[in-house]
Amino acid sequence: MKTTGKLVVLGSINADHILNLESFPQPGETLTGSQYQVAFGGKGANQAVAAGRSGANIAFIACVGDDDTGRQVCTQLASDNIDISPVETIEGESTGVALIFVNAQGENVIGISAGANSALTPQRVTARHDLIAQASALLMQLESPVESVVAAAKIAHQNNTTVILNPAPARELPDELLSLVDFITPNETEAEKLTGVKVATDEDAAQAAKRLHDKGIGTVIITLGSRGVWASRNGQGQRVPGFKVDAVDTIAAGDTFNGALVTALLEDKSLPDAIRFAHAAAAIAVTRRGAQPSVPWRHEIDDFLKQQG
Repeated sequence: MKTTGKLVVLGSINADHILNLESFPQPGETLTGSQYQVAFGGKGANQAVAAGRSGANIAFIACVGDDDTGRQVCTQLASDNIDISPVETIEGESTGVALIFVNAQGENVIGISAGANSALTPQRVTARHDLIAQASALLMQLESPVESVVAAAKIAHQNNTTVILNPAPARELPDELLSLVDFITPNETEAEKLTGVKVATDEDAAQAAKRLHDKGIGTVIITLGSRGVWASRNGQGQRVPGFKVDAVDTIAAGDTFNGALVTALLEDKSLPDAIRFAHAAAAIAVTRRGAQPSVPWRHEIDDFLKQQG
């Protein structure tokens, strides 16, 4: 990575409407929930917040609606040490919305209305050419239009900006995009979607990683939930376990991991140390409810790691 240490995140902003339920409803079933809350989320914003709170020098490329939610989100993001000058307000559009159920095991199911996120077009990405070109790293997800993700990856690739892709939500992707990616961080479902390999064991993870390496990606980190991650660099892989905690809500755990991971890499931490740092951030996040409200600050991550020894 370049030595300037600047991170650019490109992605989505949502208002999350969260309801806790004992179990997920079946078709036609109505259940009474508890602990309803509205919190700011969106994979892009969550990862930007995780990076900002972890200590990254970060700018965020995104779109919000011309509404109170969009204005409140921008105020909050700015307080999380994020440069929000590249966040555009889209006239006549609403800020994105996510409807989230959380069950008693802390698992979640999510439905999304893209709103202003769909206005993050390739033209708007191209307008941020210099910001991406001068950055050390570009972190993206898939809640923005894929053609915009490709456009940003091309700019980054041409200017030696490291491209990190968290391929979530799960979908098939063109080889054109994958060939531009330096780091990819799928979970088991996303890895299967990209490679056709069902990831149930370490051997499966190694096979899936090899298929992603074959598409030109140097570093593959497959997140495995409570089992940690499978980390493979240039074909050499190993499982790196996470930390055992009592999870109450897994919303934004993966986003927290990604934001913290890239921050640590930009600080020239080794890959195993960066993963350990990211594991600690995610472990703290799952002990708290909500997306961005669960994301820890740097001092909390450092304290957690000291306690772990």
